[in-house]
Amino acid sequence: MANLASVSKTRKFSSRNSSLGDKIFDIIIYVVLTLLMVVTLYPFINTLAVSLNAAADSMKGGIHLLPRQFSLENYKFVFNENTVYNATLISVLRSVIGTIVTVFASAMVAYTISRPEYVLRKFVTIAFIITMYINGGLIPNFLLIRDLGLLDTFAVYILPGIIGVFNLIIIRSFIEQLPDSILESARIDGAGDFRTFVNIVLPLCLPVLATVALFSTVSQWNSWFDVFLYNSSNEHLSTLQYELQKILQNSNTTSSAESGFANSGAGDSMKVSPLSIRATMTIVASVPMIIIYPFLQKYFVKGMTVGGVKG
Repeated sequence: MANLASVSKTRKFSSRNSSLGDKIFDIIIYVVLTLLMVVTLYPFINTLAVSLNAAADSMKGGIHLLPRQFSLENYKFVFNENTVYNATLISVLRSVIGTIVTVFASAMVAYTISRPEYVLRKFVTIAFIITMYINGGLIPNFLLIRDLGLLDTFAVYILPGIIGVFNLIIIRSFIEQLPDSILESARIDGAGDFRTFVNIVLPLCLPVLATVALFSTVSQWNSWFDVFLYNSSNEHLSTLQYELQKILQNSNTTSSAESGFANSGAGDSMKVSPLSIRATMTIVASVPMIIIYPFLQKYFVKGMTVGGVKG
């Protein structure tokens, strides 16, 4: 009886210690996550406050979470540009079409090189991986695009990056984890490779496809340098990011001129500044991605854990 009592007391003591240790650990986790949340959100909130603040007042600094002098002049300056609306449409079309084509094409190639019966799969995989380390360079790429007749066309936004090697590897790793019995049963039922890919592989790969879609959408939405290289002479194919870059350059020139007038006593206080326009551009360009991400978050988490557990 004495032994049982001592064992019971020992268990209660260890349980209390374990419970106390768990609580301390939970508190530490909450504190760390709270700090990470603050570090992550503060720059965005600060940028939003600067974009909603009067430009002349923003130049003084000291703006943190709320605008000191509320103003919509920065957004009026950005959206008063007539080219912004057409550029937004082109950016949306580019992001949607480019993402769909990239995901489908990358998934097809990934499915092909994941099949053990494909004898050239190792060679093709190595050839794709080499392109991640070796690039032809800016001038050869431009000459290739020109010779292909893609200059001043919408297709230049889609075709050159139709296959992303990083996306390809992620999708292939996910497909290799699928049970072989599912694919074999489809072949026994008479399904060909394309039908097996469309009706079985794609639905099972939804998490990783959503992850790749998010990567592709962000890349397409934020891209502007290819517009500058290949379509800068065609305003109808300009994208939002490229137009925002031009607006920022114009604001730099305008602010310099207004500063000269102010110094000579002939000008009013400036309505916009490079700092305020830069903050406004950041908010305008980020809002679509912020709206899209919550819908893909649950798939994104699953897709990023590819390779962690073998099926």
